[in-house]
Amino acid sequence: MGGSSVAVEENLKRRSKGYRYYVLLLLTLVYAFNFIDRQILGILAPYIQADLGLDDGQIGLLAGFFFALFYTIVGIPIALLADRFNRVNIVAVSLAVWSGFTAVSGMATNYLQLALARAGVGIGEAGGSPPSHSMISDLFSKEERGTALGIYSLGIPLGIMAAYFASAALLGQPNLDWRTVFIAVGIPGVVLAVVLRLTVREPKRGAMDVTDKAVPQASLGKSIGQLLSVPSWWGMCFGISFSSFGAYALGAFVIIYLGRTFPEVPLPRVLVIFGILNGIAYAGGTFIGGIVADWWGRKTKAGYAWAPAVALLIGAPALILAFWVQSFAMAMTLTAIYLFLSGFYLGPSFSIAQTLAPIRVRAMSTALFFFILNLVALGGGPTYVGWVSTLLTEAHGAEQALRLSMTSLAVPYAIGIIAFIWTGTRLPKDWERTQARNAGLDLTG
Repeated sequence: MGGSSVAVEENLKRRSKGYRYYVLLLLTLVYAFNFIDRQILGILAPYIQADLGLDDGQIGLLAGFFFALFYTIVGIPIALLADRFNRVNIVAVSLAVWSGFTAVSGMATNYLQLALARAGVGIGEAGGSPPSHSMISDLFSKEERGTALGIYSLGIPLGIMAAYFASAALLGQPNLDWRTVFIAVGIPGVVLAVVLRLTVREPKRGAMDVTDKAVPQASLGKSIGQLLSVPSWWGMCFGISFSSFGAYALGAFVIIYLGRTFPEVPLPRVLVIFGILNGIAYAGGTFIGGIVADWWGRKTKAGYAWAPAVALLIGAPALILAFWVQSFAMAMTLTAIYLFLSGFYLGPSFSIAQTLAPIRVRAMSTALFFFILNLVALGGGPTYVGWVSTLLTEAHGAEQALRLSMTSLAVPYAIGIIAFIWTGTRLPKDWERTQARNAGLDLTG
């Protein structure tokens, strides 16, 4: 173990710090485009509903089920390729595909065409994060991964912020509609794919874990079996999945909800405010959450799970309360508190998914993580809220129906918090055994 640690230190010294952070920031920008293209549907939902005559249930299917179905189906085959072939090529091609289908979404004239385009976006985005997480893990040591993947996760709030700002700016122009926004945010992603392909080299696999010997060899089936036998991997996976259930539902319906509850506030102003909240509160929480988790993790590895649990114990109630206050300013204040604290679970969760994985299946680890995450959260959250809202509309009216459906998100948030707390009780032992295995030692006790 000591020799391996020294070898990792030497490898860090040999690598260019500037280049490592260039790759990290470029992958973060790719991830931002991932969420620009994912979030844009929820932002434009009121305009799409008015144009195509869609109800909440149909919007929920577009934002959730239709996207997540293809994302999860394609994710694992792409991860198999990423664990064997050039990951830079896979991310570049995937970015070009999902950005292209985002632009195509702007050409849809009916519900079926829009659903097919969103399915195409899901297929492309399936090849983004698993290879990216794997590359980052080969550029940063396990003690740095919480921070590095926290920085990478900034792509989520920054992408959402950019989507809000772009929508507000474009929709404020005369003779421009929601279709123009889809096209305008899709095309730059294709350009970024070319930049990524031309400027990033494929990292050496396992470079930050085992550099004084060859990466331990194991069959694919054995490696996946090792991964899925780690209790903490499952705990972090269910923690982020049920916590994100509410986050994805919020992204799909918050603009619709605010338009119904506070019709006196102009929609472009709402878009700008939410852009600012995501760019400051959510981004700040995502960045700080990774640092806090690494700090707490140096004291006890349980800190990687307990940091998200403590943050959500405060943040989730703030969000639920935001749906019941009568003041727009108070609703935004409570939402800002939630957004800041909800960012705490991203870096630690993605870090643990990599650190607990056998080196040869790190892309697969993230793909399986996202398979469960997106089935539960992305596929479930928007679809569930849209369905419940439509079901309750006749009895309670559109505004109250959506408020009640969003309030019921307290249940999945509670499940997520419990999962993180439980994981903290198992993580120290699982961490130790995984690091010994990746160093080529045999700890079966």
